[in-house]
Amino acid sequence: MADTGVGTQQSGGTSAPPSTEGKHPNMNSQQQCGNGCNHQGPNQNHKPETVGLPETQVLPMPIPDLPIQYTKLFINNEWHESCRGGKIPVYNPATGKLLCEVEEADNEDVDKAVRSARAAFEMGSPWRSMDASDRGQLLTRLADLVERDRLLLATLEALDSGKVFLMAYFVDLMATIKTLRYYGGWADKIHGKTIPVDGEYFTYTRHEPIGVCGQIIPWNFPVMMFAWKIAPALCCGNTVVIKPAEQTPLSALHMAALIKEAGFPPGVVNVVPGYGRTAGCAISHHMDIDKVAFTGSTAVGKLIQKAAGDSNLKRVTLELGGKNPNIVFADCDLEYAVEQAHSGLFFNQGQCCLAGSRVFVEEPIYEEFVRRSVEKAKSKVLGNPLLPGVDQGPQIDQKQFDKIMELIESGKREGATLECGGTVWGQPGLFIQPTVFSNVTDDMRIAKEEIFGPVQQIMCFHSVHEVIQRANTTYYGLAAGVFTSDIDKALTVSSALQAGMVWVNCYNAMSAQCPFGGFKMSGNGRELGEYALQEYTEVKAVTIKISQKNS
Repeated sequence: MADTGVGTQQSGGTSAPPSTEGKHPNMNSQQQCGNGCNHQGPNQNHKPETVGLPETQVLPMPIPDLPIQYTKLFINNEWHESCRGGKIPVYNPATGKLLCEVEEADNEDVDKAVRSARAAFEMGSPWRSMDASDRGQLLTRLADLVERDRLLLATLEALDSGKVFLMAYFVDLMATIKTLRYYGGWADKIHGKTIPVDGEYFTYTRHEPIGVCGQIIPWNFPVMMFAWKIAPALCCGNTVVIKPAEQTPLSALHMAALIKEAGFPPGVVNVVPGYGRTAGCAISHHMDIDKVAFTGSTAVGKLIQKAAGDSNLKRVTLELGGKNPNIVFADCDLEYAVEQAHSGLFFNQGQCCLAGSRVFVEEPIYEEFVRRSVEKAKSKVLGNPLLPGVDQGPQIDQKQFDKIMELIESGKREGATLECGGTVWGQPGLFIQPTVFSNVTDDMRIAKEEIFGPVQQIMCFHSVHEVIQRANTTYYGLAAGVFTSDIDKALTVSSALQAGMVWVNCYNAMSAQCPFGGFKMSGNGRELGEYALQEYTEVKAVTIKISQKNS
């Protein structure tokens, strides 16, 4: 096999992986598992929990000393400095060190990007004149380029978000590639209907692109959210102004370079890193943006919906927070349910809107479920997310870190039983030990508020009626899980839960083909699947007077 210059590790082997000492000077090799045992170098027997691979699969390694290539605004297929010269510092949350500075977009830059997107959307432009199948080919070509640069993009994700590199490579980047290809296939299959109306008329509908779409994405899944947003919008023929989170702009800027390389016309996609209070606010209020899509907190989602109403009544889709119930009945496969509840909460350091953060366990198995969950939490390996064998990286920034720690303290004060964790780990970096609370009651803050961190709450229930009522007693309604061997119980409970997605005997089972979105204050509209196309098209009815009807 040709030497690609990329290090590899054999998964599931008994010998230690190659030493990283001297090869990766910026990678701290110290790790620790949640129960306090230290390791110098990778744990040779530990298999990362987020990556389900064959035992002999060769694992990729991140690119050492990766240079940051793109730091400017991407407008009209060109790189621009910000109008006012502002910069955004980008840090590595595992070390606290500055990675780089990127240009900071504000109102003037957003205006420039919107003008570019509007010009690209004008009738007769290369984008509007393009065959739908050719739009699909561009998305497919972009997917191919992402696949080519998969190692680089996964390294960027680990650097500025603290995401475990292998999780970024095998989960986030795979989902990104599949999403782009899925919507590439949809581009020439979006069409209207002919309608047999009364009278001497011929009526048909067209599904037309909305126009210029403003998109604001979060820091927890940067490149995947980038694809979730742009792919359906471009598939339908819209143009885009997208703002990545200020903490994690690097993969979005690399994606911008790939968009140009793929051959998208100028102005079709514009990438403007900036802060929510400036660039995000400008997008939400802009009078020449036709639709805004946002993923983030419920509090900010409310501001965006209000801004749309205060401006031009632009269309809005919101994917917001969740306090998701995960219901475990006594007749389930206990070991599997423990494993799924664990990964459903601790995935991505708990920084996931889908996190199953309210685990309801039926009374006969409650104590055993807690015991096994604590064992699993204590076995997690914390450390530099670029290293093999690490399960959990740092939280994204100091603000989130402080919020999580404050909620952990509230759980202690309000009487929950702290089974493990609950403290910080390591210096430097923003690491929190995997935390499990038992004897949690519904009135506690940790049972009501979205923690967005590695904190599992386990609550006891006694009946189907009781757990349905308690699970639905929340302002949120994003996702839910049910574990049972009784199909009648599974159907009854899944039908009763007020959530946009319900997983039965699984959790976080996501795919590009399946719609994603929530009830209540978890947002409105849907992403992914065929349903997302409705969010990026307008239906136009055309009626033509004819001399003679033929039915």
